[in-house]
Amino acid sequence: MEGKEAGAAVGAQDTFQERMKEVLERASRLQPEEMVFRYQGLLYPTVLTSAETLQALLTFQARPEDMLVSSYPKCGFNWVNQLLWDIASTSQSGSKDWKLGGRFKVKLLEFEDGEKYEMMKNEPSPRVYGTHNHYDNLPPSVLEKKTKVLVVFRNPKDNAVSYYHFYQNNPLLPNVVSWDDFFKKYMIGEVCWGSYFDHALTWEKHIDDENVMLITYEELKENLPKGIQMIAEFFGLSMTQEQIQKVAGRGTFQAMSDNSQATHSTFGKVIFRKGVVGDWRNLFTEEQSQEMDAKFEACLAGTKVGAKLKYDLYC
Repeated sequence: MEGKEAGAAVGAQDTFQERMKEVLERASRLQPEEMVFRYQGLLYPTVLTSAETLQALLTFQARPEDMLVSSYPKCGFNWVNQLLWDIASTSQSGSKDWKLGGRFKVKLLEFEDGEKYEMMKNEPSPRVYGTHNHYDNLPPSVLEKKTKVLVVFRNPKDNAVSYYHFYQNNPLLPNVVSWDDFFKKYMIGEVCWGSYFDHALTWEKHIDDENVMLITYEELKENLPKGIQMIAEFFGLSMTQEQIQKVAGRGTFQAMSDNSQATHSTFGKVIFRKGVVGDWRNLFTEEQSQEMDAKFEACLAGTKVGAKLKYDLYC
């Protein structure tokens, strides 16, 4: 990295660290009930977004060449978002006309304030960003421009357990009394960004859209190089096998966890916890497992999203 670029990257990281300190300080002054708010029926974290930002999101101007990752929380968003950034950066590293920037950035559309959308207008294409919103809550321009959306899902039992630990370890969210209490809230969608099952059913309607690709946490765990190749091809990016292997090496859970302080500041240890499949067995009771099985059967059995999740294998 050239000296000027390195200085800019360090400066950006310092700014990110400062922002995180400010966010943590704001959160420390809130009562548990003040840490989330409701917008159009869904809960959102107070210190990360606002009703004004979510309203302003409707004005965001997407581009056809943008690369968007959409994922329900704790389905592998941070993993795939970082993978996509690396894929894009690696595949275009030889192009003089293309530059993604010197350092990975976590960029969720609904976070921060509405001024961000004006600033993003000046960013060169292709831009890499993400959202936890489902299809119906995407900015209209994403649909109008047919921006490609990579949708990430994870089996609901592991997702519930991961989300529980995220609530418990995240200073920006209110702690829950117990796993049993969280499970009840999860099953009725009384968690940030609403119901996992509503999220899945919304994407089911668009799984065959030409600008949508669904990939699962589990298939990436099964064969990461193959997943990287699929993602690259979906976004029209060309990579050699050597490049794919290098991205896969940097994209393991352990590698990203080890580097999480640099990429996600103090939240690295909150975001990258275990990264395994099947952790749900450590918390689910037999009754809870049966309740989730019945919910899956009622909502997703026979759907294309349900088939992709391989529920019988993983749950």
